[in-house]
Amino acid sequence: MKPSKQIPAKRIEVVSLRMVREKTSLLYPNRVIRSPQDAADLFRQFIGDCDRESFCILCLNTKNEPTAIHQVSCGSLNASIVHPRETFKLAILSNSASILACHNHPSGQSDPSPEDIEITERLRDSGCLLGIDLLDHITLGDNAFVSMKERGLM
Repeated sequence: MKPSKQIPAKRIEVVSLRMVREKTSLLYPNRVIRSPQDAADLFRQFIGDCDRESFCILCLNTKNEPTAIHQVSCGSLNASIVHPRETFKLAILSNSASILACHNHPSGQSDPSPEDIEITERLRDSGCLLGIDLLDHITLGDNAFVSMKERGLM
């Protein structure tokens, strides 16, 4: 009978997770998001005239006051990879009651694509499971925006 080899123990890393607050910030004089227009104006300050698709979230407390803004994904000219895992990571760390999602269309057209509608449904469903409401998904064009909630697309 052969002696059995002892299998070495598996090392498990001990990790912790911390949110890093960037040195930059935005001033928001309205203090509360009351409409899709309020949200679109705030997102425009953050995204600006980005030449690629940028998908962002705005974290809100229970009073609809913005607490954090985060760029989830920076994509290409006409696409951005968005996954619920990355979208809700900051919302969870920020103790958000709800979020607003937004992305720009560098083409200048603000109408949502079928892919935009599909990811909105996935984010809405994921948020429902997590207890963080997706209040709206806004698409920004050159001089206009579309609220998917107002259009009945979510």
